[in-house]
Amino acid sequence: MSIEHIRKQFPILGSKVYGKPLVYLDNAATAQRPISVQETWNRLVQEENANIHRAVHYLSSRATDAFEDTRECVRRFIKAKSREEIVFTSGSTAAINLVAFSFGEAYVREGDYIAVTVAEHHSNLVPWQMLCQRKGAHLCIIDVGSDGSIDPVSLEEQLDKSPRILAITHISNVLGVVNPIKAIVQQAHSASVPVLVDGSQGIVHVPVDVQDLDCDFYVFSGHKLYAATGTGILYGKQKWLEAMPPYMGGGEMINSVSFIHTTYAPLPHKFEAGTQDFNAIPTLVPAIDFTTEARWDPQVKKEQDAIFDLIYKELTSNPDIRLFGDCSIPKIKVPLFSFAVVGAHHEDLALILDKMGIAVRSGQMCAEPLMDHLGVTGLLRVSFAPYNTFEEAEYFIGALKKAIKMLV
Repeated sequence: MSIEHIRKQFPILGSKVYGKPLVYLDNAATAQRPISVQETWNRLVQEENANIHRAVHYLSSRATDAFEDTRECVRRFIKAKSREEIVFTSGSTAAINLVAFSFGEAYVREGDYIAVTVAEHHSNLVPWQMLCQRKGAHLCIIDVGSDGSIDPVSLEEQLDKSPRILAITHISNVLGVVNPIKAIVQQAHSASVPVLVDGSQGIVHVPVDVQDLDCDFYVFSGHKLYAATGTGILYGKQKWLEAMPPYMGGGEMINSVSFIHTTYAPLPHKFEAGTQDFNAIPTLVPAIDFTTEARWDPQVKKEQDAIFDLIYKELTSNPDIRLFGDCSIPKIKVPLFSFAVVGAHHEDLALILDKMGIAVRSGQMCAEPLMDHLGVTGLLRVSFAPYNTFEEAEYFIGALKKAIKMLV
């Protein structure tokens, strides 16, 4: 796969912004979508639009097949044991809220602890706070080191409190550091603590084998993985999903209903109440195909490594720039860089870069407690995808230098 071939699959990359070629470096927020994803969506809307599971007519059968084939595709992609362990949601946020409610109802009591890290996205923090408020439980916070990695001493201290569950990010959307999830899961399990992994960034950058990781839950969003918005996955070990009560009630998640008693459908449908987004969910298939092909392509890897080395070198060699998640072993970091510039506000920098055609993220990145911990009000973030080129990285560095010169 040449980079030129990849870019042709993403027509939006040929756009111009303020008369400048678009350089899209906000991939950690939302990735662009290849033509294959767009075509799948259009085909489903135009040719197979019907409610799934509930009718015997042709269109419903076709739509149901596309929906359920996607479940098997996801199962293979993350190497889950069974289809019953794959629950469709609208994204990571919905998946985490589902677990926080349902697991919390089954297992969390007053005085219990829930463990999270200081580096969590709000979506992997606020649902657990809400659970603690409902149940009278307490959050315990695991620290991160100055390089962005999990503090092993803090991890051990919090696990010693025997929390009911540990919720941890695979890769921080701010720090870009790949946490050693397998080792952390082993340590947590040795303390009889189940683990939920927020894989919103992890699924994009590294191969995921949930059986090898042995995590109890793994969640991710489709829109960061080149699929349609409103798509997401909750993987859960069957033993937990069987024991957890449903999150929502309604159609599809039932076995039988009466005014006296309702019984629930078997997994995974117990957690898929109501009409699912059956046009959007199947776009995960071409998105996964693209991700898999790009991940193992040597030309893509070569380009991505060159981009990483350039950006890392430039950001760490400039005394006016402070990179957060500056690992001593850079290769455990993905091409996601959040930084501050001395004497320049992150939003001012982002606005100037935007005028040069470069889309970046500025602000707290839905991680306000982490910003407080780092002692900043916000940061500038650039995040790269397989369709980004080395020339775009060079252009970004040159534009950043110009912007800094204008402001400092």
